Amino acid sequence: MSVFLSFTLICAISLFFFSVSCAVETNISTSQSVSDGRTLVSKEGTFELGFFSPGSSNNRYLGIWYGNINVKTVVWVANRCNPINDSSGLLRINNATGSLELLYQNKSVVWATNSSKQAQEPILELLDSGNLVLKDAQNTSSTTSESFLWQSFDHPSDTFLPGMKLGWDLRTGLQRSLSAWKNFEDPCPGDLSYGFEVESNALPEIYILQGTEKHYRAGPWNGLRFSGVPEMSNNQFYDFYYVYNVDEVYFRYKVKMSLLSRFVLNQTTRNRQQLVWMNQSQNWRVFTFAPENDCDKYNLCGANGNCNMISNKPVCQCLVGYRPKSEEKWQRMDWSEGCVRNSPPNCENGNGNEFVRFDGLKLPETTNSWVNTSMNLKECKAKCLRNCSCMAYSNSDIRGQGSGCIIWFGDLFDIRQIPENEQDLYIRNPASNTKKGIDNRRVKILVVVASIGVVLGTLFVYCICRRTFFKARETYLDKEETEHLELPLFDFATISSATDDFSTENKLGEGGFG
Repeated sequence: MSVFLSFTLICAISLFFFSVSCAVETNISTSQSVSDGRTLVSKEGTFELGFFSPGSSNNRYLGIWYGNINVKTVVWVANRCNPINDSSGLLRINNATGSLELLYQNKSVVWATNSSKQAQEPILELLDSGNLVLKDAQNTSSTTSESFLWQSFDHPSDTFLPGMKLGWDLRTGLQRSLSAWKNFEDPCPGDLSYGFEVESNALPEIYILQGTEKHYRAGPWNGLRFSGVPEMSNNQFYDFYYVYNVDEVYFRYKVKMSLLSRFVLNQTTRNRQQLVWMNQSQNWRVFTFAPENDCDKYNLCGANGNCNMISNKPVCQCLVGYRPKSEEKWQRMDWSEGCVRNSPPNCENGNGNEFVRFDGLKLPETTNSWVNTSMNLKECKAKCLRNCSCMAYSNSDIRGQGSGCIIWFGDLFDIRQIPENEQDLYIRNPASNTKKGIDNRRVKILVVVASIGVVLGTLFVYCICRRTFFKARETYLDKEETEHLELPLFDFATISSATDDFSTENKLGEGGFG
């Protein structure tokens, strides 16, 4: 009996320690920690925090992944470039500083947070949004980012999740941008980044950068979407939010329905991908990606060139009033030098300039631009005409009837044709160029109309001649038929006299011959 009780006690103790080693928590305080083999799980189990090894690597990283799907998908990594080479990793809250620390062999700090905010009782919690937050235990009811001492959403890796802000806190200088993993086994940042570039004389714009080189530009926000991302219009799955004021500039999105969705910057494919989890097939599906084609590549056609993959014309074309800077290179499909004006604008007389309206264009890069959100389009045009350096203008917001004003100075960069005709861009041209262009179009129209007239006239004459010929031929044949087929008619008396009153001697058809 005593042996049985001892065995039972040993089993109970073993089960207790096993359950402790595998237990999951929703939050931890200063007296707790997360060691390798243990995880922190969000309340609904959507996300999980713990240690992992990517691919076939033996290195250990602290990361966050989806907790309710069977494909381990990491969305955030703490020690991206400082892996731990064994299972001694430990995450804790420093009791003295209140900051998070990732320790190696219980002594070396591999990674730590830095926050100016302090709390009496700091706790760490993983939210169902995927946001890892350090907050005050005495203020657990507040879920706003301002109440957090620190949050992982302020320091994204390669993944943009719903509710996350992509952009800048202009008060503190905090930049939230994506950086791609080097490869599948190394989460250290590669050379590809995705986020807002903010300059003093430009609207904030989202770029994909390859090192310091611009690889892709989404276009400025136009009130409904980024002007170079037409698939954002009439979207059934997401609500998009854009904020730009003196304190911050950011973009975020919310999923309208119950689905898992994320945006990922991929170093291998060198693009930004939108992925959605498919429950039926149990895998991730790529819905959109950027850059999508050659015209999405930054400034493919050079200054004042328009990239167009919709028509059957050459991909790159100069804007109206412009010509290739190098005809030789342009013919070789080297468009890097772009286009130059046929003649400079007439700045002595405002009436000597006209504006050519283009629809369905991705707005030019706003590096050299000026914005006023209270102007209307008429005032915007007048403002542009008064400045000889102004080359184009447009509404800054296309909602409703349109409002606001953007004007561009100097050359126009990174323009492309898109299917949607939601926004008009007005490009300055000397009246002579505009009139010449109009006259050329009129000449072309007249040539086409004249050609059609000649063809129709020829067909008409041909039909008349053909009809006359067949009518004459028909008359001739009718006449011939009458002459050859008509038989002479004889009266009864004549026939009776000729046959001797129908005598049998004059009967035809009898005898051996007939």
